[in-house]
Amino acid sequence: MAHLRCDMTSESLGMNTSLEVILPDKGKLKDAPVVYLLHGLSDNCSGWSRYTAVERYARDCGAAVVMPEVQRSFYTDMALGPRYFTYVSQELPRLCARFFGLSTHREKNYVMGLSMGGYGALKCALTVPGQYAGCASFSAVTEMEGRAARDDGPFGAGEFQAIFGPERRVPPEASLQALLEKGKASRLPPFFMTCGEQDALYPENCRFAEALEKKGAAVSFSHWPGDHTWDLWDRSVELALRAFLEK
Repeated sequence: MAHLRCDMTSESLGMNTSLEVILPDKGKLKDAPVVYLLHGLSDNCSGWSRYTAVERYARDCGAAVVMPEVQRSFYTDMALGPRYFTYVSQELPRLCARFFGLSTHREKNYVMGLSMGGYGALKCALTVPGQYAGCASFSAVTEMEGRAARDDGPFGAGEFQAIFGPERRVPPEASLQALLEKGKASRLPPFFMTCGEQDALYPENCRFAEALEKKGAAVSFSHWPGDHTWDLWDRSVELALRAFLEK
């Protein structure tokens, strides 16, 4: 496997940004499955490769893994900041096709993430379902309205004011519930969800998995004793890659 760090300019963000990429060393890159693996709120693009064995899991599946950097943006086109959702969902796949020769075909592309990145992965799959063959979320923030209304983060209300505006009102394009209600079940990719049973986000993950089932989406929701920790996410990404990519 090749493990690369790429620093480049993003037109969507209007600045330089970074990503880490894991590439298989066998076969043609255009034939490799591509996993966009999204980081959580307190991490950056290096988190997944530093704290999990994702490179080993990717090698076993022959997958390319793209790990972008989005700061604490919650994968949104921020009210008072860069357009991170546009970057991840639109510009990044084009850049990866041009830089690395990776496929943009739906049947080759997957999106996954933990916590904030789990929200981002679900948002991508619900917004542009025709772009992904599968979506995995681990300990995801699924009820953004409640999260944005709270002031318990390290930066208080100001952080979500920057993301959603002074009123911290979550628009329909950033609400997973609104996106799910609007979408058609027949167009949705399959979903793979995990969460620790001691995680504060466990109840909302249970509710969202149930909402996906009621919508008619194909969803697998695995949960076991655990909290909001890397050991759970390491196991989760291995399970998700196996579920989607092992033949």
